[in-house]
Amino acid sequence: MKALQIPVFLLSSLLLHGQPGNIINSDKKDIVNIGSRLELFIDTFLIEKQNNVQRILHEPKDEGIVLLFDKPWEGPFCGYVTIIKDDTKYRVYYRGLPEAGKDGSAIETTCYAESNDGINWTKPNIGIYEISGTYNNNVILANNAPFSHNFCPFLDSKPGIPLNEQFKAVAGTKETGLFGFTSADGVHWGKIQDEPIFTKGIFDSQNVVFWSQNENCYVCYFRSWTGGGYSGIRTISRTTSNDFIHWSDPVEMYFGDKPKEHLYTNQTHPYFRAPHIYIATAARFMPNRQVLTEKQARQLNVNPKYFKDCSDAVLMTSRGGNKYDRTFMEGFIRPGIGLQNWVSRSNYPALN
Repeated sequence: MKALQIPVFLLSSLLLHGQPGNIINSDKKDIVNIGSRLELFIDTFLIEKQNNVQRILHEPKDEGIVLLFDKPWEGPFCGYVTIIKDDTKYRVYYRGLPEAGKDGSAIETTCYAESNDGINWTKPNIGIYEISGTYNNNVILANNAPFSHNFCPFLDSKPGIPLNEQFKAVAGTKETGLFGFTSADGVHWGKIQDEPIFTKGIFDSQNVVFWSQNENCYVCYFRSWTGGGYSGIRTISRTTSNDFIHWSDPVEMYFGDKPKEHLYTNQTHPYFRAPHIYIATAARFMPNRQVLTEKQARQLNVNPKYFKDCSDAVLMTSRGGNKYDRTFMEGFIRPGIGLQNWVSRSNYPALN
């Protein structure tokens, strides 16, 4: 008998007695009360047993390019993209970097674009900084190294946040620590204080923060290493805060009985229809897995330092705490056709 194939989908819940999320004592067994909330069939939290069924991970469909990094201050080393849905407007933030260099170089900028539908994007002329001889640019942060290296904003959903602090961001490297930024409009930014808010990390990747209504605290996920310094395997750690200023000691994330893999960015965020579940579209890095020859790299004009590895994206989930669920070990977003998709820093998902 062929096993049933059940795709991952939103499960509309039944309304049971009691508060959402409670465990109800029964004569037969404990029942998880999900109230009227939506659930994802993404882990085994609501599954007691499986017989002749298989969950299948749907593959995203490539719908083509929606945003080109084609300005002189943008270029091939743009990255660490964050998208924010702000009421009816989509906002996108990303690093502008035309040439490879040391993390936190002076030529890095933070760029901005916006959209009403998430498909058609415009780059407004913001006029804050003079870049490449013109103020007609979409740069919201410049001349402030190293913070444009990995500037990562979020829309703060904590109850009672003042309007002039509704946008927050984190940025920084090992040398500076992680600094906090605030903004009233998502365009004009300033440091929340003159000292870093968190220092117990290397911060050489995109560090993501959000307010968790499920855990009632700020949560920060950042890249760490299993060994000391830059040794071992790239993995993920997390820290929490009640006020965005004071943070707990970091804890390395746990993946159950699944093997550890190099995870370059984690892109963990609350799923908007079910915010008690965090979705992570992590960039899985495969060092020294070379696909291109040197001749092919030259034909593609790939930087010589960035073609001897490759990367895809994996889908992980968490219900809070320091555990990710790796239900699906296969690639979620795969390199696909085209040699340009098989170089060291391709296929990195945007946050949100």
